Formats: sequence, structure tokens, C-alpha cells
Amino acid sequence: MVNEEEIWNELKTVVDLEIGANLVDLGLIYEVRVEEGKKVYVKMTLTVPGCPLMNVLPAQVEEQLKKIEGVEDVRVELTFDPPWTPDRMSKELRELYGL
Repeated sequence: MVNEEEIWNELKTVVDLEIGANLVDLGLIYEVRVEEGKKVYVKMTLTVPGCPLMNVLPAQVEEQLKKIEGVEDVRVELTFDPPWTPDRMSKELRELYGL
């Protein structure tokens, strides 16, 4: 059985290389669900709709989560509603960037 905590921890290993921070601390992950103990759903966004990593980051999320023992299926939904803002970043990251 896979749990949400495992998913969140693994998502922290996926880094937006343009910014140099992980997707969780950036606030790009909107929702995580584990269904039937083995199927993972992630709703995420990007900093801007025209992000050059639009195809890369969701694929990296899927690839990374499939490495977790017990995960049989991963579905990543990309959304821009609500739009991302720097307010979604972790406090530590906002302080690092002076926001």
C-alpha cells in the first residue's frame, strides 16, 4: 500500500531546473491522491502557461512516482486554474528569493 506521505516525499526530489527548487516547495503541486492503495493522481501547475518545461516536468513527476514500490499507475493532470503565484512557495523558498 502506498500512502500520500510517500508521494509528497518523492515529489520533493523533482526539481524545476530553471528555478533550482523542488516542485513541492515551489507550490506547483495542487493535489495528491492515492486510489486503491496503488494508483496515484497528481494535479500540478507550472509557474507560467508557456513554461518551456511544460512537457518535461509532468513526465518527470510520473517517472519518479513509478519508482515507488507498490505504485502501479500514475496520472498527472496539468492545470492553470488557479494560476500559480509566488505566494504558493514555501516560506523558506520565499525568504531565499527575497519575496
